[in-house]
Amino acid sequence: MPSVHSSPCYPMENPALASLLRHTTGESKRSNKFSSGGGLLKMFKLFPMLTSGCKMVALLGRPRKMLKDSATTGTIFGYRKGRVSLAIQEDTRQMPIFLIELPMLASALNKEMASDIMRIALESETRSNKKKLMEEFVWAVYCNGRKVGYSIRRKQMSDDELHVMQHLRGVSMGAGVLPSASDHKDSDGEMTYMRARFERVVGSKDSEALYMINPDGAQGPELSIFFVRPH
Repeated sequence: MPSVHSSPCYPMENPALASLLRHTTGESKRSNKFSSGGGLLKMFKLFPMLTSGCKMVALLGRPRKMLKDSATTGTIFGYRKGRVSLAIQEDTRQMPIFLIELPMLASALNKEMASDIMRIALESETRSNKKKLMEEFVWAVYCNGRKVGYSIRRKQMSDDELHVMQHLRGVSMGAGVLPSASDHKDSDGEMTYMRARFERVVGSKDSEALYMINPDGAQGPELSIFFVRPH
C-alpha cells in the first residue's frame, strides 16, 4: 500500500470528475456568513448541536419535509486526536453501503472545513467490471484539490464504527459529541460526528457525486463528495 503523501494539485482533467463538478461551478459565490469560528462546528452550525446521540434520536428522528426520502445520508466522524471516517448510507437504520477511514486527522479536516466550500474526491485505484463503483476497495483521497493519501474501503466495521452507527441510527442530520464506548481510552479525545443528507448524482457507472442538502433549504457552506473510477 502506498504511503500517505501530499501533492500540490488534483488532476482535474479527469472527464468524469469534471462532468460532476459542473453541477456546482456555475453557482455564484456565497457571502461569507460564517466568518467567525472554524472547523467542524463552523461549517455545520446550521445543524442542531447536541452532546448526546440519544437526545439527537429523540429530537431529530423524523426527517424534515424538505428532505427527500431518497436522499443519501453521509456521516463524518472520529476522535478529536485521531483520523476521521466517512460512512454513506441509504437508510440510517441499516449498515453503510460505503465505509472508509480517510487518511486525515480530525485537526487537518477541521482546517479544510474553515472555508465555505469543501470537496472530497475519492479516485479508485482498482477496477473491476463486475463491481459497482462504491464496491471498489482501494482509493486515492483528495481534499480541496490536494492529494492526502490512500485508503481501503472497510468490509467490516470496527467496534468504534459500529458504536457510532448504532447511536445515530435514528438521526437524519446533526453534529455533536457522542459518548465513548465503555472500553475506549480517552487518549484520542472525544468522539465527534457530523451527519447530513446528500443529493446523489450518478454521472455514469464510473462516476458519482454527493451534494450536501442544507437544512430548510438555507444558504450555507457547501460539502461535495466525488467518487471516480478511471478507465
